[in-house]
Amino acid sequence: MNDALDSAVSTRDIQAAETAHIVQTYRRVPVAFVRGRGVYLYDAEGREFVDFISGIGVAALGHAHPGFADALADQWRTLVHTSNLYFHPLQGQLATALARLSGLPRAFICNSGTEANEACLKFARRYWVAQGEPERTGIVALDHAFGGRTCGSLSITWDAHYRDPFMPMLIPSVTFVSPNDPDALLAAVSSQTMAIVAEPIQGEGGVRPLTPAFAEAIRQACARSGALYLADEVQCGMGRTGQPFHFPALGLTPDLVSVGKALGGGYPIGAALLSERVASAIAYGDHGTTYGGNPAACRAALFVIDQLEQGLLAHVRAIGAVFERKLRAIAARHTDLVREVRGKGLMWGLDLQRDASPVTQAALSRGLLVNRTSETVVRMLPPYIVSEAEVDRGLALLDAALSDAAAAERKGTAHG
Repeated sequence: MNDALDSAVSTRDIQAAETAHIVQTYRRVPVAFVRGRGVYLYDAEGREFVDFISGIGVAALGHAHPGFADALADQWRTLVHTSNLYFHPLQGQLATALARLSGLPRAFICNSGTEANEACLKFARRYWVAQGEPERTGIVALDHAFGGRTCGSLSITWDAHYRDPFMPMLIPSVTFVSPNDPDALLAAVSSQTMAIVAEPIQGEGGVRPLTPAFAEAIRQACARSGALYLADEVQCGMGRTGQPFHFPALGLTPDLVSVGKALGGGYPIGAALLSERVASAIAYGDHGTTYGGNPAACRAALFVIDQLEQGLLAHVRAIGAVFERKLRAIAARHTDLVREVRGKGLMWGLDLQRDASPVTQAALSRGLLVNRTSETVVRMLPPYIVSEAEVDRGLALLDAALSDAAAAERKGTAHG
């Protein structure tokens, strides 16, 4: 096969090659995508799917965005990689843009969200060592938190399914508290706490927004103890809620922010954003990366940010309100199945009374891509460019999938 997008290749062929040679860490949905356009994906057999998961919140501009493709092609023809031994024009431009959007003046550019969290944890540790308090090693994180799969970020990931095969954790002194219990947070944070880590809206943990009361507890705990606050905005940041970041909506002022996913629009990139007080504790050689901040990745992120600032944020706010209204109307028609609707902008979770797998599978069979997270939650992260007509089409498929799942359950109960 000379062409990676050879239309003759089948899903069966692709699965066979992976079974033979790919480490089996993924239980993939049995669909193989070969091309995309806007909010649509097309599989090896030519079937069309409405993409309401966008590569787990990554493809913010949808698929095959012509301006994005042109910007990357231009950069690939110009300069792709030099390493961080040298300067190039784009890394400083990206850091400047991120400072403008976040209010945090310093950035460390890396390759992914989990790397961004690793960097933030390392910088937090370095800060306290520089302050002459090396004993400050405690971290307070949240139930349902997901920090990533690398060993440091796995330490701040709550789910035992991810953690238990790799115990003991690289960072042993992590205390998890319920995001519904502000008093538990205040009790857990002490003079030995290095940092509080909290996603303003938990993503993998089931699309759970922090409450104003819990955000206030974070603010109080940091003020009382001096602990740093790390806002993990890998999934909810970079425009997903209709704002550059979600932490300002909660009245929080983080010392560190981790970003990834939508930042590159599909190109691998992440960033750790730092306050000046934390950044001032970092010395040459304290951290590094070979690929991080390369010209191609920076060009991708700069294009995404330009789109956000040229009207896409306003579109996300407007279409997000439409999405919410129509999603809640669907939930009201399925009260026997739906427990709660949660989210903001274009980040939504439909929390069901039971396991979400039958609904996500029914949606797939009808041509809609959503996914199951936190066992009972149908998660939706559409591309930012989604139109009202495409919202209508996707949510109609979801409505039908909910009906399919309910009917299958009734049939199974009758046969049982």
